[in-house]
Amino acid sequence: MRKVAPGKEPFRQRFIGFAQQPFWERPDSSYLVRRWPDFTAVCCATVFFWMSLTPSLVPRPWFLQGLVGGISAAIGYAVGSVASTVCRALFRWRPGRTTRAGLWQAYWVLSPVLAVVLITESAHMQRRLRELQGVPESLTWHTPMIALIAVVLWALILLVARSIRLGSRRLIRLLHRFVPLPVAIGVGLVLSVLSVGVGLRNVVFQRGVIDIADRMAYSVNGGTRGGIEKPVSPLVSGGPGSLVAWKELGFQGRNFIGSVLTRDQITAFTGRPAKDPVRVYISASAPEAFSDDEDPFKGKAQLAVRELERTGAFDRDVLAIAGTTGTGWINSDISEPLEYLHDGNTAIVAVQYSYLPSWVSFLVDKERAAQATRDLVDAVRAKWATLPEGRRPKLVVTGESLGGYAVESSFDGVDDLLAKTDGALVIGTPNFAPMSEEIRDHRDAGSPVWRPQYDGGRNVRVAQFPEADLKRPEAAWGHPRVVYLQNASDPVVWWSTDLLLRRPQWLDKPLGPDITSEIRWFPLVTFWQTTVDMAVSYGVEAPHGHRYGAGPVDGWAAVVPREGWTAQDTARLRRHIEQRENPY
Repeated sequence: MRKVAPGKEPFRQRFIGFAQQPFWERPDSSYLVRRWPDFTAVCCATVFFWMSLTPSLVPRPWFLQGLVGGISAAIGYAVGSVASTVCRALFRWRPGRTTRAGLWQAYWVLSPVLAVVLITESAHMQRRLRELQGVPESLTWHTPMIALIAVVLWALILLVARSIRLGSRRLIRLLHRFVPLPVAIGVGLVLSVLSVGVGLRNVVFQRGVIDIADRMAYSVNGGTRGGIEKPVSPLVSGGPGSLVAWKELGFQGRNFIGSVLTRDQITAFTGRPAKDPVRVYISASAPEAFSDDEDPFKGKAQLAVRELERTGAFDRDVLAIAGTTGTGWINSDISEPLEYLHDGNTAIVAVQYSYLPSWVSFLVDKERAAQATRDLVDAVRAKWATLPEGRRPKLVVTGESLGGYAVESSFDGVDDLLAKTDGALVIGTPNFAPMSEEIRDHRDAGSPVWRPQYDGGRNVRVAQFPEADLKRPEAAWGHPRVVYLQNASDPVVWWSTDLLLRRPQWLDKPLGPDITSEIRWFPLVTFWQTTVDMAVSYGVEAPHGHRYGAGPVDGWAAVVPREGWTAQDTARLRRHIEQRENPY
């Protein structure tokens, strides 16, 4: 038989041999080292790391740059490994030993130099982004540490991936003793994928990350922030005569109730007679009026209505239903401007659906957030609708971040919201919020996605700089009014799994006012950059990132203006909210 030189075999023979090798012929553990690293994969990993150095929505610290760089490098290695595998299967040509040695030598000479140059340039780009968003200049950008963190993380991820691959081969080898090779490969791969998936979800995520977060949040939920005391006003939950005990309000509930403004504080600012505001808060641990296994929040909503009736909330000028974040937090920058604006003649009600951090609730409690707030809206509206029209308070809804999503999910679209309320103030809603998505998808032609104009601005307006943005367009702005505060640089607003493979519209020109022109979209990489951005989105000053500051002052003044209120009053209140010490 004629001997065929390596690499010259017929394609079918090469392909079958190649396909069998990874799973069967090299199951030994030394394979883990012999094939590591692959030159093409290493080059792709390096390029992906370089791409991760570009700026994104908000400035990030050097250690998080190392984190996103390591993740990006691992993704790049996987892409390069797949490409190398396909090429080896399809093409006969292989580089000789001398060529491979030359390529590796060129890599080790050029890549460290280019890495230092690009990391240094990334420091300049981050500095320019800080200047654009008003962040104090920082010279801390540790080039060696960024590279070290990225390399170590990349190596750890690769080691885990290789270990899983080696374990799959051993499993296939074992199965092949009892079944044909194709069956062994199929069953082995399925079992490996299921094992890894179940392990990550049930062991690492649910019993690890989620359980730890739950225990930490539970311990915090039993405490109270310093300076917060039990109220003496009967007009708030937890006070005298309340249907909810002070100890049952939870950490965020006690903060919200215990920091309520007094009529003296309001009068001292406005110079007008004021009332003590009404605040009602039903925590996740509060007893329900009745229990429903399919919908555990109906009882809490009915309890909230009873508290509103007890406090005389339906006799106030304005009744606001607030959606809470994952921990149950309500931003004082939202509640206090409304109370100042209407001289305390207001009531705010909220139901807590979870005490977990927002990022955990984002993953496991989205439906609970929507259901809890929808039940509250339905229960409050049902009581409100029984009142004579001339005696009804103005009914408004509000929410920030996941609380904004909960509010949006309580209605069947923008038209339903306008028909059932007297207005809304919604702030920094996640990308998946239904009405925010509706407004962006059906925005008027020519308006950018980061500042969408909806239906000519007739009832809905979106603002980052509300003092100016809410005046556009110049067409008449009718009632009811809905104000969205949405920063162009807010990663919570723009994060989506679509970023993995699709260029987002918020990168289309013109860019947002606080988006650097040096930003770029890269498949897979931009997703992780934006994910890391969410972790530091509070590290900038308003109105950038996920910080909205005193923007609700202008929002409430537009949604539920008080008779005689002027633009000068709005500016004065805005300065007061910006300068006061936030009780939260």
